[in-house]
Amino acid sequence: MVKEEMGSKFFSVKDVEKSYGEGNAKVKVLNGITTGLEKGKICVILGPSGSGKSTLLNVIAGLEQVDSGTICVDGEEISALNTKYLGLYRRNKLGFVFQFYNLIPNLTVKENIEVCEYLSNNPLPIDDLLHTLGLWEHKDKFPNQLSGGQQQRCAIGRALVKNPTLLLCDEPTGALDYNTSRKLLELIESINNKYKNTIIIVTHNEAIKNMAHKIIKLHDGKILTDYMNESVIPAKEIEW
Repeated sequence: MVKEEMGSKFFSVKDVEKSYGEGNAKVKVLNGITTGLEKGKICVILGPSGSGKSTLLNVIAGLEQVDSGTICVDGEEISALNTKYLGLYRRNKLGFVFQFYNLIPNLTVKENIEVCEYLSNNPLPIDDLLHTLGLWEHKDKFPNQLSGGQQQRCAIGRALVKNPTLLLCDEPTGALDYNTSRKLLELIESINNKYKNTIIIVTHNEAIKNMAHKIIKLHDGKILTDYMNESVIPAKEIEW
């Protein structure tokens, strides 16, 4: 285990606070979070339900505002952006993969991905992406004709086609069985190797940390541990 020093990071969070509610009902969800990540790395954020990991992902994505502190991505302080520029940040730099696929049911696999292709000034070649995702043979199918793993691959394709510099994954294996989860993690690993996206994965599954370059553990809105993984193992070797 190597403790990481904060320095020049592609992504950085400093002294971030986030609460919900008011008065006696106010609950602090993020309590002084400070961390960072180098470009092209995979980071896994772990923690039990209620630890603040999904909220942390949401503020990095600009889906929620922080109460205080700063968040910088690729040299831009997103915590200071207004609604218009947050929209541009999410459009130009960010890909988001949710636990549930949120595919458009009356569009094919290829069409679901093309929806986001049109948002980018520099999209990835869609046919190449379909091959990388193992979806080429399924490109003309509708979501209800796909397995859960295939639907999640399509959701990843939709996030990736924009060629985002930062890919955020919120419990991407949460709705999948063991074997499908392993294959999906292998896919995320291959995407990182091929496209060099910086990737943050939120999960409650401790085993997934073994494939990550960096591991952050949260508890009650605070960071318990934050370190670089000295012994990254291939996703195909992960077991739980």
